[in-house]
Amino acid sequence: MIAVMALGIGGALLAAGAETLAEPQVWTPPALSTADYEATPTFSADGRELYFMRSDPGFARYSLYVSHCGPDGWSAPVPPPFARPLPVFDGDPQVAPDGRTLWFISTRQNTAAGDEDFDIWRVERRDDGGWGAPERLPEPVNSPASELLPRATADGRLVFGSDRAGGHGGTDIYEARAGADGEWTVRNLGPPVNSAHSEYEADISADGRHLVVVADRGDRSHLYRFERGAGAWRETGRVPARADVFQVGPLLSPHADRLLFAQAEPGRSGELMLVELRPGAEPGWPPRCPGAN
Repeated sequence: MIAVMALGIGGALLAAGAETLAEPQVWTPPALSTADYEATPTFSADGRELYFMRSDPGFARYSLYVSHCGPDGWSAPVPPPFARPLPVFDGDPQVAPDGRTLWFISTRQNTAAGDEDFDIWRVERRDDGGWGAPERLPEPVNSPASELLPRATADGRLVFGSDRAGGHGGTDIYEARAGADGEWTVRNLGPPVNSAHSEYEADISADGRHLVVVADRGDRSHLYRFERGAGAWRETGRVPARADVFQVGPLLSPHADRLLFAQAEPGRSGELMLVELRPGAEPGWPPRCPGAN
């Protein structure tokens, strides 16, 4: 479950050998920031819609919101039309590269009271700009366990976390593909991405060469970077962030040189944070809302 990521103590700021990076800065637009926990941002293709998840400060209840860019900046967030109210939990949105599909997780399929199993759902943009009816993905993408942070790629893959049986640790990162017949196949990404510890979430870059993984290696859940070369993933270090709190919901920029994520900030609950992953990162991301402060 997502709330498990809050467990653990201590932790070094950077993995050994990692490059030195600038400290993350609070990015949350003022209209979005509350005493609750804002996380897992994603933008529409034109950059004028910002979808995200909001939870209570204890990160135990999850709801979806959308904010629109207008003349006065980002608007006060409201639930999107496909969201369900509590006690249903909705979270982890992603606007897919095609701009017409939004992926998210939900407990709306549960029938038993108190059942918090998260499954992956998708909803399609209609020609009139609205959203259609959400659709739950079939097995083997969904399972009796929880699925977290679905991230679709332009070439048809779906990367997500799951604590289903048969993994390398408590939770692993998986990749799913739909065949020409519509049937899905799922594979575990395996080491070094997955380990005997718990890997909860991952965002993959547009070119498929960069991965940021949320993993709890015994010292809370933090952000770890991977690069793909010669057909295999290689760990390249840890994203700089606070060691005394967990991080969640990574979102890479199109060039994989900037990263949005969420973590608790003193006196501010959970906030969206922005960090550059290499010097000279392109400054045009996240999308700018001209009227925003």
